[in-house]
Amino acid sequence: MTEHTQKTIQTKKALTVNEASEYTGIGRNNLRKLITWQKIPVIRIGNKILIRSEVLDQFLKKNEGHNLKNKYEVIAE
Repeated sequence: MTEHTQKTIQTKKALTVNEASEYTGIGRNNLRKLITWQKIPVIRIGNKILIRSEVLDQFLKKNEGHNLKNKYEVIAE
């Protein structure tokens, strides 16, 4: 990821799944699984999925120390 891309992602209010993956360090497939489990609220525009960056920050804070691959350990945002 280039420095410009990194700065752009950090200033956006809503991120695609790919951008959210880069922003959080959580893999795209794991993010999609969390979305399917309804643990992360999203905005859908047709097939496009957007996640607010502040939602991701709060989600990470709430789930610090939890196993994000275990549906029952994850605290929904």
